[in-house]
Amino acid sequence: MLLSHLLKNIDCAQVLNPSNAEIDRIEIGSVCYDSRKACYNSLFVCIAGAKQDGHDFASLAYQRMCRVFIAEKPIQLPSDAVVIVTPDTRRALAILSDAIFGSPSKELRIIGVTGTKGKTTTSLLIYNLLNASGISTGYIGSNGVSFDDLHFNTINTTPESYELHYYMRRMVDNGITTLVMEVSSQALKYHRVHGIDFEITVFTNLYPDHIGKFEHPDFNDYKNSKRLLFTSHNTKFIVYNADEASSQEMIQGVFAESVGIGIDSLTADYMASRIAFFRSPGNIGVSFDCTYDGKKYPVSLSFPGVFSVYNAMTAIAVCRKLGLSFDSLIKTMQKVRIKGRFETIELPNGATAVIDYAHNGVSLKAALTALRVYNPNRLTCLFGSIGGRTKMRRAELGIVASRDADFCVITSDNPDLESPAAIIGDIASYFTAGSCPYVAIPDRKKAILYALENSKEGDIILCAGKGHETYQLINGVREHFSETEIINNYCEAIKNNSNV
Repeated sequence: MLLSHLLKNIDCAQVLNPSNAEIDRIEIGSVCYDSRKACYNSLFVCIAGAKQDGHDFASLAYQRMCRVFIAEKPIQLPSDAVVIVTPDTRRALAILSDAIFGSPSKELRIIGVTGTKGKTTTSLLIYNLLNASGISTGYIGSNGVSFDDLHFNTINTTPESYELHYYMRRMVDNGITTLVMEVSSQALKYHRVHGIDFEITVFTNLYPDHIGKFEHPDFNDYKNSKRLLFTSHNTKFIVYNADEASSQEMIQGVFAESVGIGIDSLTADYMASRIAFFRSPGNIGVSFDCTYDGKKYPVSLSFPGVFSVYNAMTAIAVCRKLGLSFDSLIKTMQKVRIKGRFETIELPNGATAVIDYAHNGVSLKAALTALRVYNPNRLTCLFGSIGGRTKMRRAELGIVASRDADFCVITSDNPDLESPAAIIGDIASYFTAGSCPYVAIPDRKKAILYALENSKEGDIILCAGKGHETYQLINGVREHFSETEIINNYCEAIKNNSNV
């Protein structure tokens, strides 16, 4: 593709070394922002990240034969390099990615889901319900990228714009017509979804999160970033939580059709009532009646807690907008299971292990509160916290777990370059004389086995923080780690009277 075509929608404040190349004749074969992927005929975009600045790696991209660069400031390169200076390279990357992959988002009906809690479960409920109805649907979010029988792991909830357009192009080429995307506050703030129109948008709830040195400076920045999904992406239909105080602020001034879901709000379009909780071997769930347009529909799903009712109601509202019947939705809803979201495994001794992604104070409290309703003999919480950032979470996690669990196993999550013992020490400092008892076991596998081996019939063990992840980040390396595998192997070994 000609460079001039790629640049037509980008604000080019300055072009350096134009005399050494005729921009109208330069062919670009690929776009990249990782210098290791730079090559002949590629265009390298200098992205300033939280810990590294792509401008510092431009020379490495040049060494790999790249000769065209997008930057936010002049960079020192040999005279045969063309440097285009633009005010915002992240926005530029989104525009370039859209162009290089042929605007795949324009060929998809896209549903965007944002909020502090519930994005993943709600998105995957919608994804499963639509596919079960015959609507070819893809998913992008915390659990990776899925479409057809393909699955790809990703680092961020919402990948960088280049990856987004790459996967959207693959979806379109594979016949996918609809995409459900979790849209994080970081993705909105840093223009990863710039230029993407969302036909339907969803707001779940809002709590302080992702506030810290490398994320949002304060709650207002976090909130305003989320609001961009509704104000800047040409949405036509909004589903919002009518019981959530911040919903009206989120969608204020947005000229789109909207429906509210709720339990307490009498103004909600979809209302839940007669909420009941059930537990059977390998299954912890909730049932309720969904009232819409004066009619009641019984709904049952294998996820615990009142928040699961909100997630289910939101998914129903979205799918109804897309033409699905209540009968088909109710049948499919009963069968849906989501990896790493209240993933339940029955232990041979009659205890239940639950794997969930709860990784901050709000989500951990919600998880423990939801499980407490099922009257466990003992509610054990196994958890840790990530290293290197969001240290405020350690206080939240420690306070919540120490108050709401009967017993805690404090262990590692993704310690990265930080000492696991130091992280555990930070968390443990919030346990007081009145807190529940705990043990500290830095090795997460050993911690899980300890919790399983010391469980009894009727216990519930919540393994919190890792959820769907199949790795641990240790000293900068992603090492394979699957809680599902560890627990299933333990169960198999017990059944076979062998060593774990």
